[in-house]
Order: sequence, then structure tokens, then C-alpha cells
Amino acid sequence: MTFGLVLLLLGGFLLGGTWSVWQAGQDDGEPRSAPQIAFAVVLLAAALLASAAGVLYLV
Repeated sequence: MTFGLVLLLLGGFLLGGTWSVWQAGQDDGEPRSAPQIAFAVVLLAAALLASAAGVLYLV
């Protein structure tokens, strides 16, 4: 049961990283670059996979 919780925590951590990358530079009014968008999408996919695996492991 603890491994599922670890996966959920990892998913939350990656989701926070996604938000951080997505918001980087927006206070200065800079547009998002293509690598920034790609990295945010990769982090989001990893967060969703980790969270789904954690939920499925707990069930």
C-alpha cells in the first residue's frame, strides 16, 4: 500500500513541476517557447501516468 502512496506523491510533485515550468517567465510578459511547452507536456504526461499507476496500485 505504501508504494501506491509514493506514486501518488510523485505524481503530485511532477504536477507541481509542470505548473512551475508552464508559468516560468509569465510575470515578465514573455511568450512561452516551444521547448518550454514540450517540457511541460512531458512532465504532465509523467504526472498523469504516475498518479494513475498509484491509484491502480491502491485498488
